[in-house]
Amino acid sequence: MNTTLSVLINVLVMIAIVYVLSFLKKKNYSFTVRVLLAMALGIIFGAVLQLTFGASSDVVKQSNDWFAIIGTGYVRLLKMIVIPLIFVSIIGAIINQDSENLGKMATQIIAVLVITAAIAAFVGAVTTSAFNLTAEGLQSGETEQEAGENLEIRLEDYKAKSIQEQIVEIIPANPFYAMTGQGSSATLSVVFFAALISLATIGVRRTNPKAAETFTNFINAIHDIVMRMVNMILRLTPYGVLALMTKMVSTSDFKEILRLINFVIASYVALLIVFVIHLIILAIFGLNPVKYVKKSGTALMFAFSSRSSAGALPINIDTQINKLGVPEGHANLAASLGTSIGQNGCAGVYPAMLAVMIAPTVGINPMAPAFLIKLVIVTALSSFGIAGVGGGATFAALTVLSIMGLPVGLAGLLIAIEPLIDMGRTLVNVSDSMVAGLVSSKLMGELNMDVYNSDIKAESK
Repeated sequence: MNTTLSVLINVLVMIAIVYVLSFLKKKNYSFTVRVLLAMALGIIFGAVLQLTFGASSDVVKQSNDWFAIIGTGYVRLLKMIVIPLIFVSIIGAIINQDSENLGKMATQIIAVLVITAAIAAFVGAVTTSAFNLTAEGLQSGETEQEAGENLEIRLEDYKAKSIQEQIVEIIPANPFYAMTGQGSSATLSVVFFAALISLATIGVRRTNPKAAETFTNFINAIHDIVMRMVNMILRLTPYGVLALMTKMVSTSDFKEILRLINFVIASYVALLIVFVIHLIILAIFGLNPVKYVKKSGTALMFAFSSRSSAGALPINIDTQINKLGVPEGHANLAASLGTSIGQNGCAGVYPAMLAVMIAPTVGINPMAPAFLIKLVIVTALSSFGIAGVGGGATFAALTVLSIMGLPVGLAGLLIAIEPLIDMGRTLVNVSDSMVAGLVSSKLMGELNMDVYNSDIKAESK
């Protein structure tokens, strides 16, 4: 069978699966069921493509180029709405919040994000040691060597800027440029600019209440429109998940995954432990962990398949508000800050695991208390400003390894399994931001417990 005909058949199969998912929507199957089914079908279809044609075949490549219209198109739609959503969400969260509680809310959210990042780093380090993982003796191929060289180059770029310069860069010289998503601190720059506008609005309320009220009404109207766009885009989630999972499974190099299977297993064990810790934290604050898992499942599964914390921002906020009973202010702030601060998977578990693996190559005992304590602190503080997109974990690892005085090039050895472990890391990142929203709103007595404890209703997305 020639390539063109094979690609055509694959595309027709994809269209047929999309039709089935669309038909299930008309039959009122819940949104969560359709997303989970799409994920399962994507895994099966991707496995069939790889077994039939091979991961690197032209048929698989060309088929995925067509599937990208659905998968990549969906992710681009989400990324399109992320910056506007962060901007109006942060402003809305601040100007609609009691000014006396604003600082308390932000402090609590950031504290949860950073503390859980420190816990995640400790879990990652201990798990790596328990699995006896080390970078010593790992063989590197051409791809891994090239990746290691690229990391060394990125390290030089990173060292070219002092810590003071990196902090100052959060202040956007051109806020409209930051809103394009350019630069390593783009998200935090947008948050900073939105917060500045919000504080100015609060100040204007004292001198010109009418102007402040007009602006507040304008922002609230824009927020409603942006959230409507979010809901429109989220309706496409099952189809996006289907295409994304198909591509991931059909193009994965399972030989390389098997070669590094111990690291994959250790990573998921560590991520699972961190997720369980999230559930324990919720239980400590009187929240039913089972309810949380059931209601956050769709958002977490999307994070898993998309590998983008920022891309999951819309569904993250929607889940917190409509399913978990988190007030809009807490949900918007926690989800937005969670895309760049304290990411438990990418900026907590992963850098710590690499540090513990690499330390023995330079004669350091990674379980020495002094090294371990320094690693946890450095990882937690370095979790500020990690971009919530695929690849953010690499920058986090670069930062931590550099500060710890460890060679960064060895991180390139794991390049082959990055996509696979990045899925689990992103799920934990998004879970952490939702936990931050829940804990902060519960502490301030603003969490709607009736919504949180209610049974899951049929979703109309």
